[in-house]
Amino acid sequence: MTKCKLEYIWLDGYQPTQSLRSKTKIIENFSGNVEDAPMWSFDGSSTEQAPGGASDCLLKPVKIITDPGRLGTSYLVMCEVLNADGTPHRTNGRATIDDDDGDFWFGFEQEYTLWDPGTNRPLGFPAEGYPGPQGPYYCSVGNGKAVGREIIEEHLEMCLEAGLNVEGINAEVMMGQWEFQVFSKGAKDAGDQVWLARYILDRVAENHGVGINYHCKPVPGDWNGSGMHANFSNTTLRTCGSQEIYEAICQAFEPRIKEHIDVYGADNEQRLTGLHETQSIDKFSYGVSDRGASIRIPIGTVENGWKGWLEDRRPASNADPYMVASAIIATVKTAAVPA
Repeated sequence: MTKCKLEYIWLDGYQPTQSLRSKTKIIENFSGNVEDAPMWSFDGSSTEQAPGGASDCLLKPVKIITDPGRLGTSYLVMCEVLNADGTPHRTNGRATIDDDDGDFWFGFEQEYTLWDPGTNRPLGFPAEGYPGPQGPYYCSVGNGKAVGREIIEEHLEMCLEAGLNVEGINAEVMMGQWEFQVFSKGAKDAGDQVWLARYILDRVAENHGVGINYHCKPVPGDWNGSGMHANFSNTTLRTCGSQEIYEAICQAFEPRIKEHIDVYGADNEQRLTGLHETQSIDKFSYGVSDRGASIRIPIGTVENGWKGWLEDRRPASNADPYMVASAIIATVKTAAVPA
């Protein structure tokens, strides 16, 4: 008999930003298949998801990967939260995604800041004052520029070992700020992969005595904020070959600014100011290769004959990728696409 460790992972009910929770279940001779992972439950009264008098919430496994951080046969189990009657819980953003056929592909660029708990500032910042201004840190190499690389490299290796489709990493514009990119053919799976990669990152940082700050503007002033740019496509965007269709889809986003900003992360007004490679939070624009627009049309899409994808640059680093994908899909489906 082989004792297998399954780490059940879910999103709690804290607002405006949900956190990850997890607990371990031991199963004998587990197959590693998601359909063989049993439903489980937890105390929702301890996670802002249920009252104490009726506290049971259910955990429905939706994706399983190898757990690279534990010895023996171990797995990470991403779960949806259900009510006791089996219906989706109000905090279950994954259940709102209308993409059961996997027509929508998503690539998320997750920015974050390594955080020094001793100084309560980004890793690499002096205890008093500030480092040199932005410029040398983006995609940097060398002491005094790239800080915390051992954490980033360990995280990357663990994600790849676990089977997550991480497509790259880089140091970002502010000292102590980094990014990883995740891609999946399917909106729900893309969200699963972001959350699992975040979970692994939090665990790696925990082992190093460092925090991960997902706030979209962790340092006020002339410093870049942190985003989670959402690159997306469906069959139409991947195959249409039409500038007119691309513009029609972009234009569908303009009247729905509020619907998107409402789920694009807390405190995003601190980041979306029209400065530091952003558009203002109350405005909408799109443009080819324009990193100051709400939606950027990548130059690669244009050079490929208007066949490719779009990038919504507004989601914040602390946004729920499930909710971001859900909002984008709903808007794209409203577009008045020319025949």
